[in-house]
Formats: sequence, C-alpha cells, structure tokens
Amino acid sequence: MDHFADRLRAAPQSRLQRGAATEALALARELAARTQRIEEPEARPREMPDAGMFAAADQITVAGRDLALVLTDPDELARALELVEEAQKRAGV
Repeated sequence: MDHFADRLRAAPQSRLQRGAATEALALARELAARTQRIEEPEARPREMPDAGMFAAADQITVAGRDLALVLTDPDELARALELVEEAQKRAGV
C-alpha cells in the first residue's frame, strides 16, 4: 500500500488523469468500507469522499492503515493485499 501511494505521489498529473487517481480512490473506498464493516457491522458504511486526484495517495494510505489496525483474520489481510496489488496494476504505476 505504501509503495502504491509513493508511486502515485511520483506519477505525473497526466497519469493520474488517465485513471490512476480514480483507481486509487476506488481502492481507498473499498478499504475504508471493509474497516467500517469490521468496526460497525450493524451500520451501513459511509463512502469516502473524492478529495481530488492529488489526495488519492493519502487516501489509500489512511484507509489501508485503518484497515490494518482492525484486521485479525490472516485471510482477510491477504485479500486486502491482493486488492492493493490489483489496483496498482490497473493504475499503471
């Protein structure tokens, strides 16, 4: 996750505009939703807002670290790492 975020921060604006930022936001939203489902299983997850393409790296960092704090199942951790890898590949960074 940190590697993906670092790559996003170093990416040119044109790469972010071509979909890398959108992919990162989608990942951040998914990680945040997973965290919320663990912390508040009865509540409907709130959607992380779009803070702009230049904030996408920070959003995945925050969402990923929040999820890491609440995960206890090794299988769920492995799946979260797969999500990050897949999103990074789709983002092309």
